[in-house]
Amino acid sequence: MRVLVIGGDGYCGWATALHLSNRGHDVAILDSLVRRHWDAELCIETLTPIAPIQYRLQRWRDLTGKTIDLFIGDICNYEFLKSAMLTFQPDAVVHFGEQRSAPFSMIDREHAVLTQSNNVIGNLNLLYVIHEHFPECHLVKLGTMGEYGTPNIDIEEGYITIEHNGRKDTLPYPKQPGSFYHLSKVHDSHNIQFACRIWGLRATDLNQGIVYGVLTEETGMDELLINRLDYDGVFGTALNRFCIQAAVGHPLTVYGKGGQTRGLLDIRDTVRCIELALLTPAAAGEFRVFNQFTELFSVADLADKVKEAGQALGIKVEVSNLENPRVEKEEHYFNAKNTKLLDLGLQPHYLSDSLLDSLLNFAIKYKQRVDHNHILPKVKWRA
Repeated sequence: MRVLVIGGDGYCGWATALHLSNRGHDVAILDSLVRRHWDAELCIETLTPIAPIQYRLQRWRDLTGKTIDLFIGDICNYEFLKSAMLTFQPDAVVHFGEQRSAPFSMIDREHAVLTQSNNVIGNLNLLYVIHEHFPECHLVKLGTMGEYGTPNIDIEEGYITIEHNGRKDTLPYPKQPGSFYHLSKVHDSHNIQFACRIWGLRATDLNQGIVYGVLTEETGMDELLINRLDYDGVFGTALNRFCIQAAVGHPLTVYGKGGQTRGLLDIRDTVRCIELALLTPAAAGEFRVFNQFTELFSVADLADKVKEAGQALGIKVEVSNLENPRVEKEEHYFNAKNTKLLDLGLQPHYLSDSLLDSLLNFAIKYKQRVDHNHILPKVKWRA
C-alpha cells in the first residue's frame, strides 16, 4: 500500500519508513526536520552520527533500488500538508510527527506551548485533510502509555467497561497524564476518537511504551542508515540512557526510588507493530486502541540488568539514585494489558542479555561522542 510516514526522520519514524519500504510498500516521508533544530537549540547531539535526510534516502535507494519520497514541511501548515498528501495519495498515514519528550515540554511556558500547539494542531490538521480528501485512509497514530498514568487498577487497552447506579457502559479509559507532552497525546486521542465517531474515519491509536535499541534489519545495513540514539536528560529514554552511561563510566541515573514501572519494547517490535496495524486496518468509524509494549520493568530493574550486563563485559557499573526531577509515584501498582497486537501476530523480542550486550558494545563504539554535561537531568517539573 501507499504509506505516508509523518516524522520519518526521527527515531521510530526512520526505522519504520525503512521497514515498510523493505516490505514492499510505497513509502513517503513527511518531516519538518525540527527535531534536528531542537538538538541545536539544546546543544546536544545523538550518540550516533546522523546524515542529512537526503543522503540517507539516497543511500537506501543505492542499496535496495527502492525509492522513498520526501516532503519537507510543517504539518501545522494546513496547505502544505494537504498539498503533500494530494501529491502522494496515501492509503494509510503513520503519524510520528510530534514533539515526543516529557522533559522538553516541562522546560518552561514556551516549550509547553510549543509542544501542545505542534502536536494538537498538527494532528487536527491531519484529521481534516483525511476527512476532506481521503475518507478511506487509515490513520495509525503513535500515542503513549503515559496517557494512562499509574492508576491503582489494571490498565485496559483504550476502553473500560463500568457499572454505575445500575447501568453499564464501555467508555474511554480514564487518563492521568504526567506532563504537558502526555497531555497533548490525550488531546490527540480525544480529537481522533471524535473524528471517527462524527466523520466515520478509521484510526488506530498505538499507546507505545518506552522504546529501546537502535538496530533493525534495515538501519543496520549501512552507516548512513544508522538510527539516532539519544542519551541526554531531555530526549534520552531510560534503557538507552543507562547503556550509554555505563559505556562512558557514568553512574546510572535512577530517579528517586526507581520503583516507577513502565511498559517497554524493542525498536524491532515497534516497526512490526506498525506494519501489523497497517495490514489489518480499523473499520470505518472505528477508533481502536492498542497498548504497544512487550514487557513491564521498573526503572531500578533496568538499572540492575544493565549493571549485570556491563559487569559481564568487564565494565564497572555503578547506580546512583538521584533526586527525582519529575512529579510521579516512585512506587505503585502497574498492570497493563497488551494482547491485541499479540493476537494480530506480533512475535516479541524480549529483553535479553544478548540484546544488552549488543547495545552496550554499540554505545562503546560511539562513546567519544558523549558530552558528559548533558547526562544529568536539567529539567524539573517544579522549577
